[in-house]
Amino acid sequence: MGTDFRFMKHYLGGLVLSVTLVMADTGFSPKHDSRMRQVMEAALSPDSRKVAYTLSVPRDLTKDKNGPAYRELHVVDRRGRSRPFVTGPVSVGNIAWSPDHKTVTYLAKRGEDKHTALYGIPVDGGESQKMFEHETGISSYHWSHQPNRFLFVATEKAPENPAKDQGFDAEIYEEELRRGQLWIASRDGAEDEWETELLELEGSVYDAQWSLDGRRIAVGIAPKPLIDHFFMYQKLKVVDVASGKVVSVADHEGKLGPFRWSPDGERLALIGGAHMNDPSPGRLFVVTAADGTTQRMAPDYLPDFAAAEWVDDERLQFIADAGCLTDYGRLSVATGEMELSAYRAAPVAATLSLIPATGHFAVVASTPDHGYEAFLGNGQSRKLRRLTDSNPWLKDVSLARQEIVTYEARDGVKIEGVLLYPLNYQRGQRYPLIMVVHGGPETRVPHGWVTNYSRPGQFAAAAGYFAFYPNYRGSTGRGIEFAMSHQADYAGKEFNDLVDAIDHLADAGLVDPDKVGVTGGSYGGYASAWCATYHTERFAASVMFVGISDLISKQGTTDIPDEMYLVHARKYPWNDWPFFLERSPIYHIEKARTPILILHGKDDPRVHPSQSMELYRSLKIIGKTPVRLVWYPNEGHGNRRAAARYDYSLRLMRWMDHYLKGPGGDPPAPELEYGIDEEKPEQPETE
Repeated sequence: MGTDFRFMKHYLGGLVLSVTLVMADTGFSPKHDSRMRQVMEAALSPDSRKVAYTLSVPRDLTKDKNGPAYRELHVVDRRGRSRPFVTGPVSVGNIAWSPDHKTVTYLAKRGEDKHTALYGIPVDGGESQKMFEHETGISSYHWSHQPNRFLFVATEKAPENPAKDQGFDAEIYEEELRRGQLWIASRDGAEDEWETELLELEGSVYDAQWSLDGRRIAVGIAPKPLIDHFFMYQKLKVVDVASGKVVSVADHEGKLGPFRWSPDGERLALIGGAHMNDPSPGRLFVVTAADGTTQRMAPDYLPDFAAAEWVDDERLQFIADAGCLTDYGRLSVATGEMELSAYRAAPVAATLSLIPATGHFAVVASTPDHGYEAFLGNGQSRKLRRLTDSNPWLKDVSLARQEIVTYEARDGVKIEGVLLYPLNYQRGQRYPLIMVVHGGPETRVPHGWVTNYSRPGQFAAAAGYFAFYPNYRGSTGRGIEFAMSHQADYAGKEFNDLVDAIDHLADAGLVDPDKVGVTGGSYGGYASAWCATYHTERFAASVMFVGISDLISKQGTTDIPDEMYLVHARKYPWNDWPFFLERSPIYHIEKARTPILILHGKDDPRVHPSQSMELYRSLKIIGKTPVRLVWYPNEGHGNRRAAARYDYSLRLMRWMDHYLKGPGGDPPAPELEYGIDEEKPEQPETE
């Protein structure tokens, strides 16, 4: 259980080891990355004077039990004075300001809690108090603007199994999943008990939001509680609170993103896919609440809308993924006219919190020089004000130069990406290259902070590499046509874009084309496997993470088979067996000469671990190239625990060093020197 602090002299937890590292500055390292704190959520107070935010704090392996990063609650004022509210071994999420504006509320599982509960902490002093708990936990909530009333989403209760203790614990695959249900909690006074009412809705609820007048609720709901249904089949429905009945269903099909009520309760802003084959929920719509009619806004605008909030009943403020940058702007619902602000060259943003009455907004954003922090903006200023500095030690660490690079693919299509130079780059010298391929592919790499445990940007640069993050075909931020340009062409033009990037950087005299490594996770892991087999002559090393090796068996073992069909393959294996076979890395393993390190979470539901086992076992049998397989127990589609993340970073860089700069040949020893016991950080000073 964490500790609540209303005031604190100076929070130093986990910084002593970092300070020691900074004194001998050799650039950014995996140890630095393992201590990077990042702002995750930001909620602007109704008077725009404070921003509540959650801070991801990695566990310190010199003193903490291994596990995912903690997530703390802090509040910062407009002058950048930040105070910790809920800190320590906690995981805080879904922060909001209570209707009376006096309390910051959040979801957490604390102390003896069996499930996630709703907590609140007074802004002007006091301890956190549990406000409400539900027998199956709370996944999300939203306050009514009327006092003492909120809605919440919770999983339905599972039936009892009295024979479980006798060993009868068989699992019925996908049939025992529990629906998300929508509840209303209310009370008459602050001291009264909460009364709850279940709204009986068909399907599984994922998100809900109350209209300003409290009469209606907008609900994101899918037919079944399956990941595929969450991705592809959610519908936006409007529910009348008094009757509990659905009054309209938005005539929108495709991926469903965030939605927001207009102040008058007549319309909803919705971000979603343009149709069922649109890979990205990045198009902006306005939905009429009464009948569900939907109008797409700014259809010719290519960037992907990331967030939109109502300024008033006729205008929306938004942030959008514009290639590698962020657009900040406002849009008129009546005319469709768009006004982009002067923030275009500002930090790349991920979230938006707007207070219409004041015109102020808060965003969580990053730059090449720092991770995600809280920023404040308004309609008059031409500059965002940075409020938080979560890693003050970064100013003493040398960071590599980073820039956006645009190149022409072999068929003339313009591709862009983010390039990091070697830390001590010397003009005229060629360097080894690590290509970092993002997953999805329906995402993009922005020109912000691009380094984490599996994306080695800054610590690759510190080790003397170029690091390039290509936004290859299928990436977002450049419109529907570009996002769909990879469809029905697995490993075709999309991965040719990677090879063309090598030629571009080599022709520019930057990289040594004989010393190129590739890495990535998920779809980026698929790319890493494809480059190590089909394109083996172009890559001297590969590190594949939770990647695909066999498209046929992947279709039958993933939890997103419909998404694969609708927004990627556009056909099933039984429609075209040769295509799926020939676009699988496993089909080309006899060509493989690229040493490949394969890493995978043993509990991955998205890309089954058998994908890694197939590739590993086949390459071992053929015996023509070095291969190693590393399992991460209790990890899924990506590593969450501190030790697994740090282990991954070390293995990734050692593999690249061995085959791009070192002796090559047999793989390096499987054992690692972690170096985490040299010093013990001091405990934070508190009062």
